[in-house]
Amino acid sequence: MKNTTTAALLALILAAPVAFAADADAGKKTEAPAARPYTYKTPKLNRAEIDALLAKPEQVLFIDVRRPDEISKIGTFPVYLNVQIDDLDKVLPFIPKERSIVTVSNHAGRAGKSADLLAEKGFKVVGAIGSQNYEEEGGKIAKIVPPAPKPEEHAKEQEHSKGHKHKG
Repeated sequence: MKNTTTAALLALILAAPVAFAADADAGKKTEAPAARPYTYKTPKLNRAEIDALLAKPEQVLFIDVRRPDEISKIGTFPVYLNVQIDDLDKVLPFIPKERSIVTVSNHAGRAGKSADLLAEKGFKVVGAIGSQNYEEEGGKIAKIVPPAPKPEEHAKEQEHSKGHKHKG
């Protein structure tokens, strides 16, 4: 009995510092991870610069390099071409070289990377922007609403789901 009591007491003594450390950590505020520093050659644009470019839609092309689900969830600029960063090389022949190009992502990270790539390929890149950064500076971005399914597609989905009901 004495050995069991001693072992239990020893376990409590050894575990106490861990428990107190956990309580101290629980009281601390969890901070969001720091944003990665912008390290690209292409300039990161601000709201005023973007607004000036948006006023000349015939001279500029906004290339949004995010996934479609990010664009529909977060929003983007009213005039844009969506090409994911991994597909950029495949569409280079279709990007007009006479237009100024602005690349877009959430916080300009992927936008900066793709802007540098386009500049290396001879495109007239004027900058990169994060749509969320633009919005934080008071800019308005367009919220994209995914289209509703076509009636015939919806009917097919309903039929398909009826045919696969669990029989039990």
